Amino acid sequence: MTSSAFSAMVLGVALIAAAPDAGAQDFVFPPGFSAQDVATNGTTLHVRVGGTGPAVLLLHGYGETGDMWAPLARDLMRDHTVIAPDLRGMGLSARPAAGYDKKTQGRDMAGMLDALKIGTVDLVTHDIGNMVGYAFAAQNRDRVGRFVLMDAPLPGIGPWEEILKNPLLWHFRFGGPDMERLVAGRERIYLDRFWNEFSATPAKFSEASRQHYAQLYAAPGAMHAGFAQFAAFDQDAIDDKAFLAEGKLTMPVLAVGGEKSFGPAMAMVMRFAATDVTEGVVSDAGHWLMEEQPEATVTLVRAFLDAGR
Repeated sequence: MTSSAFSAMVLGVALIAAAPDAGAQDFVFPPGFSAQDVATNGTTLHVRVGGTGPAVLLLHGYGETGDMWAPLARDLMRDHTVIAPDLRGMGLSARPAAGYDKKTQGRDMAGMLDALKIGTVDLVTHDIGNMVGYAFAAQNRDRVGRFVLMDAPLPGIGPWEEILKNPLLWHFRFGGPDMERLVAGRERIYLDRFWNEFSATPAKFSEASRQHYAQLYAAPGAMHAGFAQFAAFDQDAIDDKAFLAEGKLTMPVLAVGGEKSFGPAMAMVMRFAATDVTEGVVSDAGHWLMEEQPEATVTLVRAFLDAGR
């Protein structure tokens, strides 16, 4: 696909909202995927693997697990080997006491890929997955072909300090023993706030998905590990600035924002960290792109990855 053709496709996705799609309610991976627990970097990650072809690594964020990628995995598996782990401490992965800085989690990914005997990958990431993906890419620049980031900034990069002033992001500093006591047994209430306030249309984050993820986050130690992801942001900012001092990323990057969330600001942020950035905006979507507009999001990601083949 030529650059001009891809740009035209991006514009089309930005202007036309996808029709409602049953996949928006689907967090079950299709037949052909297997799940395994992979030891890496002092922890164990729960990993879904399926498909054949060039490898693509999918990294989820907070409020979800690797299950969020089921609609994209269904599309990509026909010509990609798809790897979708649960991040350290999240979902069905182990919950170690430490290591929630994204530099360490980038090493989790490198060790996991080594264990799976996978060399180079394309990266598709969302939310905190963006931060882990950036740390992985910055430490393994020769292992990443193309990089898609969705709707979350990078600590320490570009306008990070201004972003922190947004009152909607109070949860970045929410954590600790008392906060854990407040949410114990009320995980669904806490998570509903994310799914509602950061959606263009909250009803598109289905009740089935809410129940599924709330149950996973109510597991022993899960909320503690989730808070630890945010508590590491100060260290992440230090590490990201050090990565940037080594040079911007040079692989092609697609920076995707939901129209009602980060929108074109995603590309603006990523231009501080990468030299070859394409902007993507998904119409009628907030933060939860895979739930709110799965068809448009899959189309956008698929076209960008295909452009590198």
